[in-house]
Amino acid sequence: MRVITGKYKGRRLSSSTVSFIRPTSNIVKEAIFNIFPDIWSSANVLDLYAGTGSLGIEALSRGAKQVVFVDKSQAAIQIIRRNLSNLGIETQAIFYKRDVLRGLNFLSQTFQIIFMDPPYEKNYVEKTLRLIKFNPQLLSKEGLIIIEHSPKEKFSFMDFSLVTLKQYGQTNITFL
Repeated sequence: MRVITGKYKGRRLSSSTVSFIRPTSNIVKEAIFNIFPDIWSSANVLDLYAGTGSLGIEALSRGAKQVVFVDKSQAAIQIIRRNLSNLGIETQAIFYKRDVLRGLNFLSQTFQIIFMDPPYEKNYVEKTLRLIKFNPQLLSKEGLIIIEHSPKEKFSFMDFSLVTLKQYGQTNITFL
């Protein structure tokens, strides 16, 4: 696993030996960032179900101002901290060891981009979208929600508009 492009291009990231942490493949990550290449500069980014932090770190490499990482696993938080420390960018990140499904009302910032990469096929996507909908200050008016999920998982877009949907093998990326 590596940083695809930007300031930290080519730098290797630590991954996890813990089976429940599923990092985004480099192919999927590159596709996500190439669809909207110009939105990252100075963005505030929220990385929900952050895992190894590779999506948020890629955003920082491409010029994001700050990333807030949220994951309920202490192992995930440790990996993210190690990756950020190895790149020397810990000060651009905030960490929350929290279960996303317990609510997002602890967040007071507004984000231009929200990543969601929840465990597959557990109906977490729809539950998390509902939490974002009921915390409208989280997403800026022109903000983007990027969801990595199983092609088998169906969910309502709530009041969010579908921008595009891409499939890469056993991974769908939905942009709202």
